[in-house]
Amino acid sequence: MNRVIAPGAVLGVLGSGQLGRMFAIAARRMGYRVHTFSPEQATPTGQIADKEVVAAYEDLDAVAAFAKDVDVITFEFENVPAVASECAAQFVPVAGGEVLHTTQNRLREKTFLRFKGIPTAPFEAIRSLAELRAALARIGAPAVLKTAGFGYDGKGQAVIKHVDDALAAWQAIGEVEAVLEGFIDFEGEVSVVAARGLNGDFAHFGVVENIHRNHILDLSIPDAQLPASLLQEAEDIARTLLEALDVIGVLCVEFFVTRDGRLLVNELAPRPHNSGHFTFDACVSSQFEQQVRAACGLPLGGTDLLRPAAMVNLLGDVWEQGEPNWAAACAEPAVKLHLYGKAEPRPGRKMGHLTAFGADRDEAAKKALAAREALLKR
Repeated sequence: MNRVIAPGAVLGVLGSGQLGRMFAIAARRMGYRVHTFSPEQATPTGQIADKEVVAAYEDLDAVAAFAKDVDVITFEFENVPAVASECAAQFVPVAGGEVLHTTQNRLREKTFLRFKGIPTAPFEAIRSLAELRAALARIGAPAVLKTAGFGYDGKGQAVIKHVDDALAAWQAIGEVEAVLEGFIDFEGEVSVVAARGLNGDFAHFGVVENIHRNHILDLSIPDAQLPASLLQEAEDIARTLLEALDVIGVLCVEFFVTRDGRLLVNELAPRPHNSGHFTFDACVSSQFEQQVRAACGLPLGGTDLLRPAAMVNLLGDVWEQGEPNWAAACAEPAVKLHLYGKAEPRPGRKMGHLTAFGADRDEAAKKALAAREALLKR
């Protein structure tokens, strides 16, 4: 029989950003207490948690003390050093810690996907300028050079439009281990946010259409309009990956949809994902509640979409001309506002999101975009 960590227990979160904040809200609603651990203080998660521990992830004495004070540990983002997870696991169950080694490094992740027969863009490992030039001769340009580790929202990437750009791209990413990927002329981008429980149960929130701006997710619309065969393939790939990685918790699979109607896996995120934020308001159980349930050994919740919805991100750019017009955005009764408690708005920084509802997915998207536009009315 699976272990069950009952409400009233303390859930530990490594990481303290907005994903941890929404996880903490879901956990506290279910009767759990939450402790968060990160090098920052007064964080989005810390504002909601019962206890905020401020220490470096490499401070293993602090990690051990944190672990001894909680009943289970989960992750808020994938770039927590593996040594912290390994240390914590000596004292308390760590939900999904093994997944970090694969997913926090693009080269390991791409190699794993290739080994499992999952379709991706053509790629090669790059460890020197000579290897980059040789790989470009094989893959061709345009191509994208990405650092192997610690990259997200377009960070750690350089587009190579011509083979002569190799040196500039290599220098732009800091001359570190990288992956060169063939450039994909894609039709669109979609994702599947899925959960896997301690007993192997699987649940997903369908295929979500994603629109990016400057490499950062801008708009997510559930119920992507793809052929039934592609929808099924995306869901099947997600299930395959969660099982192969032995995920206990939530994982997002991001896909390119090519112009000739194929799915290519772009990236994996072993945690709740920006494209699943609509689930907080629009589904029977949110991606964050699923993370709580999985970590605690509870059955997964329902993933039904209660009403057509869409989500838009609010970046720090919205604050450029002063305080946003919150009243104007909230004048639409079918719009929900989520702010993450970040004190300093900066261009490109995720500060919050809006979820809107409509009679269908297109109307929901229009309402979400209109509400964000209303924030700029002074």
